[in-house]
Amino acid sequence: MTEPIEQRIAKAMAELESVKAAVARAEEQLADAGATVRSRDRSVEVTVGSRGELTGLKFLDGKYRSMNPAQLSASVLEAAERGRAQMARQVMDLFDPLTRPSTATPELRGMTVDWERIYGSALLDEAEGEPVRRPGDRLRDEIHEDAEDGHRGRSRS
Repeated sequence: MTEPIEQRIAKAMAELESVKAAVARAEEQLADAGATVRSRDRSVEVTVGSRGELTGLKFLDGKYRSMNPAQLSASVLEAAERGRAQMARQVMDLFDPLTRPSTATPELRGMTVDWERIYGSALLDEAEGEPVRRPGDRLRDEIHEDAEDGHRGRSRS
């Protein structure tokens, strides 16, 4: 027997209120969030806010005195990018549960967030310089490749 529409609507409304509260909690957590990262050469420490903004910069152990301007700026930029990447991952992890489909209400399919559009270069993996992989990326990549190859919906054989 199917559930009456009134009950389904009530469930969906309750779930939407729950999601709304979860978003508010996540935003509250992010209000004071930050990532503090040191450059690989340990000459610079930066703090990055939840929106990727640089909120702190420290030169460590006087190492900057022996660096030329290009080296120092490279260290600052490298630390800032690593901090932005770390903060982007924190934000994505925090909001990930909100992007998933509802198990209780099939009509609520979850939301799609274009993290790359939001964070751009901040989504580079620290060690490899490769894009950070998220669940579902492989499928999106295959769909994108099919569209580029002109296969739009046809299987490859």
